[in-house]
Amino acid sequence: MPQAQGLYNPSHEHDACGVGIVADIQGRRTRSILERALSCVCQLAHRGALDADAKSGDGAGVLTQIPTKLFRREVEKLGHQLYGEGDLGIGFFFLPAQDKYAQAHIRRIAEEVVVRRGLVSLGWRVVPVNPRILGEKAALSAPRIEQLLVARPDSKKLSDDAFEMVLFLARNEIEHRCAADRTPPFYIPSFSSRVIVYKGMLTGTQLKSFYLDLQDPAYETALAVFHQRYSTNTFPTWPLAHPFRMVAHNGEINTLRGNRHWVHAREADLSHPGLDPADLPLLHPIIQPGGSDSSSLDNAFELLSISGRGPLHAMLMLVPSAYRSEESLSPEVRAFYEYHECMNEPWDGPAALAFSDGRIVAACLDRNGLRPARYKITKEGLFLMGSEVGIGDIPEKSVIEKGRLAPGEMIAVDTINKKLLRNSDIKSFAASEKPYAQWVKEGLQTLPLIPAQLPTVPADLTSTLLSFGYSDEELKVILLPMIQKSEEATGSMGDDAALAVFSRRARLFYQYFRQLFAQVTNPPIDP
Repeated sequence: MPQAQGLYNPSHEHDACGVGIVADIQGRRTRSILERALSCVCQLAHRGALDADAKSGDGAGVLTQIPTKLFRREVEKLGHQLYGEGDLGIGFFFLPAQDKYAQAHIRRIAEEVVVRRGLVSLGWRVVPVNPRILGEKAALSAPRIEQLLVARPDSKKLSDDAFEMVLFLARNEIEHRCAADRTPPFYIPSFSSRVIVYKGMLTGTQLKSFYLDLQDPAYETALAVFHQRYSTNTFPTWPLAHPFRMVAHNGEINTLRGNRHWVHAREADLSHPGLDPADLPLLHPIIQPGGSDSSSLDNAFELLSISGRGPLHAMLMLVPSAYRSEESLSPEVRAFYEYHECMNEPWDGPAALAFSDGRIVAACLDRNGLRPARYKITKEGLFLMGSEVGIGDIPEKSVIEKGRLAPGEMIAVDTINKKLLRNSDIKSFAASEKPYAQWVKEGLQTLPLIPAQLPTVPADLTSTLLSFGYSDEELKVILLPMIQKSEEATGSMGDDAALAVFSRRARLFYQYFRQLFAQVTNPPIDP
């Protein structure tokens, strides 16, 4: 990704994309779930973009459960044997393609870290790919793609959640040690015992052709998150393709700078009863530098989810509904949001989010509902959600329910308990886990109102307004509604005023300056 220059800054990276999920409500792992997800991402091609070479895409990918049948076979090829379904962890590595020394160095550090943390290193696997389908730009920046297979030595001593936490810490330690050694940049799309991410600087139609694993009949999953990226005034890269380690996102985070700063500010207070204090520095920085808005959200979400809150609770914290104006919410749910509002600032902006921890897969909308999320449920127990209505090629006769997410709503499939979780159920359960209403009542401190002195109106107000460039239109259209209704005025989009340099009226100094590029072009509302 280019360095900051002129008006461009990597911190302004936003995306406008197509996203969706496919899941079997009964938790049955089948090949058909993956096939439908791959079909859906192809049908979202119009939401992605192509380079001038007509082959290099902005990015496409899929997140699924680890396909046990496929990797049991691969483990046996390495001379090992798996006993339990959840005993395998897979680290997916994008290594520097041309630097053999760096590749060997990263492999050595990764093996040292997993062994030091009590895991068994089963060996490395070169991911089978077909590079001939790549466009010129995608091929030039393509990494060497390998997987590190690891196992827990004794499933009785390390629970599933503890195994996942060890893999999370191992990934962070690998990244920290390599950064300290000034190792050339590399990326780990996933390192988990539950999920695996196949993605790249591809189009949706190239995804299955590039990754040969996705063509393997043994690849079975009960859930899938799919994504087609359109990078809005950003630079497509392999690491910034979606899904990230847990989240895929259509939209943008408009509060990103504040969110990143507040997460960084709280790092010094980070603690966890199940973590060795010596491991806490490995989690810093929580938000990895150089990422997009979506990757930053994924960093925060992953930490909250894996540290014990779970994916649904974590997303309710990060992307809350407009609970103050939702009359249908119970007092308990309001207290849940009010409590967490004191701990975490909302990641706000137009957003349709799909996310999964490998057990639960879910989708939600931001509180303004500015991105589409439409779903179907079939009588066979299939759940499909996406950015478009017609994806998935589901016969209408098999559909028993169809709908869309409203602003601030969430829907989920729990593949372990074999349940479809509705918005009200998700929020009610989260609110009932702790006595949030009591905590808010006992712990919330509010500042007393400070009496304000009415400002004096200068006698020469008109000349002052003229000096500062106020017009009659601004007084009537912008300021008057704010005074009368205590809210910002609402108007239609578009600016048909003449450029300041061509205007016959006096304009403010800063109005003579315009950005050289459209920093954000995706529309506020995605119909």
